[in-house]
Amino acid sequence: MEESGRSVQWEGAVNGWHVAGGVFRMGRREWLTEAGWRQAFDVGVRTVIDLRNSEERQGRETDPPVSAATLAAFDVVLAPTEDAGNSEFRQICGPYLNNPASYADNARIFPDRLAGVFKAVAAAHGGVVIHCSAGRDRSGMIAAMLQELAGDSEEAIVRGYQRAMQGINEHHRRSATPHPHERYLPEEVLRPLLEERGESLLGFLRALKTEEFLRRNGVTERELTAIRIHLGR
Repeated sequence: MEESGRSVQWEGAVNGWHVAGGVFRMGRREWLTEAGWRQAFDVGVRTVIDLRNSEERQGRETDPPVSAATLAAFDVVLAPTEDAGNSEFRQICGPYLNNPASYADNARIFPDRLAGVFKAVAAAHGGVVIHCSAGRDRSGMIAAMLQELAGDSEEAIVRGYQRAMQGINEHHRRSATPHPHERYLPEEVLRPLLEERGESLLGFLRALKTEEFLRRNGVTERELTAIRIHLGR
C-alpha cells in the first residue's frame, strides 16, 4: 500500500493523493486513462465515491477512452456532499464550495449528505478513492474528516489540504482547457491563501469534532469501526 500523504501516480490522475490506509482522493475520475484505472486496481481500489452533483458527471471530448470491462471492476457510489440548487448554500458558498471557510456551512446545511459519504466508505468493498471535480474542496473536506478519524496530526491534515490546493493550481497552469472560474496563481499569490485556508480548515475541524458529528447524524459504531479499518487504524 502507498505511503500516507504521497501523491498518487496513476496515469491521468489529477490531484491524486493517498489519505490513509486503503483510502485515496483525487479530481474527476474521467481523467484516468485505461492504464491509470489498472494502476488503481493494482493497489487494491475497488470502490469509487463520487461527491459531485449529477450535472457535473459529464464526459469531455478530451477524456481518455476507457473500456467498459476495465470500469466494471469498480463499484461507483454517487454521494454528493451538497444540493447545488439550495438557495442558502448558493448564497454562502456560490458558485461552488471552494474554501474551507465554508465547510461548516456545508456540514450545517447538509449533515445527512456528509454522513452518507461516510456510510459509503464504511460499506465499501476493497480500497476506496473519493473524488469531486478538482480534488480540492469537497474531497478535501471529507479527507480532512477522515484524517481526523485516523488520528492524523493537525499539521498533517493541513498539509494534505495545501498539497491538493497546490496540485489543482498546477493543473490550471498546464491545462489546455481554461477553468470557467479559476486560473493559475503564481507562488506569491498562492502562498498567503495556503496559510489562510489551512487555518480555516483547522477551525472547521475543531468546531465540528468529526466523530461526534457523524454519531449525531446516524453513523453507527459498527460503521465507524469499518471506516477506521479502511483507514488502517
